[in-house]
Amino acid sequence: MQANGAGQDRDSELSCRNGAQNGESSSTGAAHSNGLLSPASNNTNSTSDANSGVKKKKRLSQSEEDVIRLIGQHLHDLGLNQTVDLLMQESGCRLEHPSATKFRSHVMEGEWDKAESDLNELKALMHSPSAIVVSGMLGNPQTTERQFCRMKFLLLQQKYLEYLEDGKVLEALQVLRAELTPLKYNTERIHILSGYLMCSHAEDLRTKAEWEGKGTASRTKLLDKLQTYLPPSVMLPPRRLQTLLKQAVELQRERCLYHNTKLDNGLDSVSLLLDHACSRKQFPCYTQQILTEHCNEVWFCKFSNDGTKLATGSKDTTVIVWHVDMETQQMKLMKTLEGHAYGVSYLAWSPDDAYLIACGPDDCSELWLWNVQTGELRTKMSQSHEDSLTSVAWNPDGKRFVTGGQRGQFYQCDLDGNLLDSWEGVRVQCLWCLSDGRTVLASDTHQRIRGYNFEDLTDRNIVQEDHPIMSFTVSRNGRLALLNVATQGVHLWDLQDRVLVRKYQGVTQGFYTIHSCFGGHNEDFIASGSEDHKVYIWHRRSELPIAELTGHTRTVNCVSWNPVLPGLLASASDDGTVRIWGPAPFLDVQDAEGLNGMNMNSTAVCLVVRLYEFKVFRSTHSLTVY
Repeated sequence: MQANGAGQDRDSELSCRNGAQNGESSSTGAAHSNGLLSPASNNTNSTSDANSGVKKKKRLSQSEEDVIRLIGQHLHDLGLNQTVDLLMQESGCRLEHPSATKFRSHVMEGEWDKAESDLNELKALMHSPSAIVVSGMLGNPQTTERQFCRMKFLLLQQKYLEYLEDGKVLEALQVLRAELTPLKYNTERIHILSGYLMCSHAEDLRTKAEWEGKGTASRTKLLDKLQTYLPPSVMLPPRRLQTLLKQAVELQRERCLYHNTKLDNGLDSVSLLLDHACSRKQFPCYTQQILTEHCNEVWFCKFSNDGTKLATGSKDTTVIVWHVDMETQQMKLMKTLEGHAYGVSYLAWSPDDAYLIACGPDDCSELWLWNVQTGELRTKMSQSHEDSLTSVAWNPDGKRFVTGGQRGQFYQCDLDGNLLDSWEGVRVQCLWCLSDGRTVLASDTHQRIRGYNFEDLTDRNIVQEDHPIMSFTVSRNGRLALLNVATQGVHLWDLQDRVLVRKYQGVTQGFYTIHSCFGGHNEDFIASGSEDHKVYIWHRRSELPIAELTGHTRTVNCVSWNPVLPGLLASASDDGTVRIWGPAPFLDVQDAEGLNGMNMNSTAVCLVVRLYEFKVFRSTHSLTVY
C-alpha cells in the first residue's frame, strides 16, 4: 500500500490516508459516504487545525490504518454509517476507493449500465502497480484481464436473470446475445443461462437457477463475489474482520490439547475477550463407572457405531452387551452372549449395529455371528479345525465380512458363513475393510500391512514396519492407520502417502496384543492400553501423552472411544474389569465455585462429592473412586 499523503496520481488513491501532510487529524469536515473522505476538505481542516495550535497526532502505521478500515467495514455492515463517517474523518483514513463506493451503490440499486461503467474505472485500478502488489497478481496483465472478464460476466449474469424474472424476455435475450456471448467466457455456462429462457414463471427460474431472485439478497451475494477480484486497497473483502476473528478462534482451538467439543464456526458461541482454553477436567480422564460382571481377563471392548451400546469380550467365554444411557452416560447390562469356548479376543459391529461378530485367540478355529437385538446366534462358522479365525472386518455393505488368522487362511463370507472368496497363504494378524467396498487391509507376519482386492485379485504393499504389527485400526476417512507395534508402541501412518507420520511415546508395548483407537471430535485424539496398567491419551499432533489414566491393576488390552459421545472412553483389562472414563466430577470448592458462576460453600461441595462416590459404589460394587 502507498505511503500516506504521497502524490496526487491515481495510485495514491488506493491507500487510506491520514490527514494533511503535517499528520494532523481533522475534527470537522465535509459530507461523507461510507467513510469516504474528501481530500480537499481534509487539507482545509488540517490547515485550520494547525493554525489553531492543535497538538499534532502521530502518523498512523500501515497496520493501524488496516485495523481502522476493518473496524469501519464492520460498523458499516451493522448499519452504523454515521459512526463510520466520524471514524474515517477523525483518523484521516478512507474505507474504500470512491469508484468502489459508486460501484457498490449502483449494484445494490440494480443500475447495471452505471455499474458496468464503474467496473471500467475499477479495471484501471486493478492494473496499477500498487494494486497488483497488494492483490498478489504478480504484475501479470493476462491474469488481471481474466479477473475483469469474470467480474463483467457475473454482473451481466445478474442483469440477465433479473430481466427474466421481470418478464422482460427480449431485453434478457439482448443481454445474452450482445453482451454475455461476445465475452467468450464460460461458454458452457452461457448455454445453461440460455435454457432459462424456457422457464414459465419466476419461481421456476429461481428454482432451476438456484438463485435468490431479484433484490438485496442476490445483489449482496453478487457483491461478495465481485469483491474477491478487487485489491483490498480498493475494496475490502466482505466481512474481513469476522473472517480474521474466526481464523484466530480456530487456531486457538487447534492448539488446545484438550479441546474435545464440536467446532462451531460462528463467533456467538465464544468470548473474544479471553483466549480459548479447555481444562483437563473436561476431558475423559476420570473413572465414571467400573464394570465388574466379567469373571476373568477382559480382552476386548468396542462401542457400537451409533454409540448406544458397548460390547466386551472376555477369557470367561462370554460377550456382554451393555446399553449406554446417552444422557447419564452410564452402562447397564443388556445381554450376555455365552458359549465361546476359547474366550473372546476380538469383536466387530456390523455397519448397522444389528450384528456382532466374536473371534477367539490364536488357537480358536470358530467364529460367532450374533443377532444383537434378539440375542440369537445366527452363524457359527468354522472352515477347518486347522484354521485360526482370530480377526474379522465387515464390508461396508453389511452383507459380507472377511476373517482369517495366523495359520495362513483369509476368507470372505456372507452372513450365513458361506465362503465367497479366499486368499491362501496369508497369515493374518488384523483386518480392516476400506470404504470402497473392494479393498481389504491385512497385517501379516512379515511386519507389514498389504491391501488386497477381491475383485481383480491384486495385492500391494502399503506399510512396512521393522517389528511385528500386533493390531491396527483405520480412521473414519480411511486416510490414517494406527498401529500397535511390538516393543515399539503406537505408530501413526498415512495410508495414502505411505509414510510414517508419528511415533507416540510413553506406552509399554511388548508382544501382547493391545488395541488402540482414534477418538474425540474429528478424531483428534488417540488412546491406547499399555502393559504398565495405564491408559495413554495423545493429541494426534503431539508425540507426548496429554493424559495417563491410572486405576487398572493389570495390562490394559483394549480401549474404545464412543463415536457419538466424545467425552466417553472405555478400557478393558486383564484385571477383569472394564472402566468407563469421563470428565471430572465437582471435586473441590474452587472448581465448583468457578463453574458457570455457581457459589457453593464447602459443605455443599462435600455433599456433591459424597453423592458421586455413592453413585459409583452402587454401579460398580467397588469402594474405590478415581
